[in-house]
Amino acid sequence: MKRERIKYWIPVVLWMGFTFLMSTAAFSAENTSKIIGPILKFLFPTITGHQLLVAHEIIRKCAHLTEYFVLSLLVFRAFKADRTEKHDWRWAFYSILTVVLFACSDEFHQLFVPTRGSSIYDVGIDTVGGILAQGARGLVQRWKRRRNG
Repeated sequence: MKRERIKYWIPVVLWMGFTFLMSTAAFSAENTSKIIGPILKFLFPTITGHQLLVAHEIIRKCAHLTEYFVLSLLVFRAFKADRTEKHDWRWAFYSILTVVLFACSDEFHQLFVPTRGSSIYDVGIDTVGGILAQGARGLVQRWKRRRNG
């Protein structure tokens, strides 16, 4: 790897570290409910207990999707770096593969955190985040090409 390409991998490593931190006990459902619950009750004073639980779960799953959406974009940027090849599909594939592998390792890590659970469904959500990122990136790139002629 060329030295100048290393700068593209630093954000990837930092984001993976952030994601790993989010997989610790500090960000378990029990702990995040102490923050998200009061906010939801403030915004929606008539929310029921069941609705609160559902909304909390949806927010947590959206966080998964978003974390891996960002990771996929960062990994794509690092893989592509300063390469001028037009085969972006290759870097998109490698980015999604990286997301899947990291999501699996993240869920494996959660097996050893007492207040967290490991779920193949979360790997699926994470993967969807990576795929959506590459789809969005591809659409933006296509739009830019058409706009610029």
